[in-house]
Amino acid sequence: MILDLHTHSVRSDDGRAKVANYCQWIRKKELPLDGLVLTEHRQFDDESDYRDLEDTYGLLILKASEVETDYGHVLVFGVNEDLVNSFDFTRVDNQIHSVLDAAERCGAFAAPCHPGRKNVGLFAHYDRKSPVEGVHTVEVLNGGSIPGEDDLALAKAAEYGYRGFGGSDSHIVSRIGYCATEFDEDIADIDGLVSALYGGAFSAVSLREESTR
Repeated sequence: MILDLHTHSVRSDDGRAKVANYCQWIRKKELPLDGLVLTEHRQFDDESDYRDLEDTYGLLILKASEVETDYGHVLVFGVNEDLVNSFDFTRVDNQIHSVLDAAERCGAFAAPCHPGRKNVGLFAHYDRKSPVEGVHTVEVLNGGSIPGEDDLALAKAAEYGYRGFGGSDSHIVSRIGYCATEFDEDIADIDGLVSALYGGAFSAVSLREESTR
């Protein structure tokens, strides 16, 4: 099962894609995606209901969040009420230890995204500060990366023994599916995704050629 674990819709301040248009694009371009995860910036969207779109397009549509920390941006899957009340999702200076600890305590899964990027990537901070305990998985393929960023992410992930996943980081419709994550098992809901991420039976994949057909 292939999921794009990192996407943004118009719910994000810099997102320009409607979820319905993502679904239409996936089907029109025959992308090999089984679903997507909406990781809106500095928030958790607990209002939007995409079940009709799931039924219409036969896609799994899940919701997560991208939060900002002192070690860069972190994706959080499995957000629940307890986690929302554990730290301020709107802040740009959350302590990464607080985010990682809260996610594990509340049954969620947190992992740094685009870690090879300057300023907002985990490994940029490793150059100036010590590595972070509690990090075990990072996004090694990101559809928005410039040349060299994913290479750095892959090399550093291997150096530290981190597992790697992929996501498009799409903010416009045509970039959906540039990178994604292939799971060894079927996933039906957010709890299943969290379980699969903890289980580690997945790999990052690049679908850029298929995405630009």
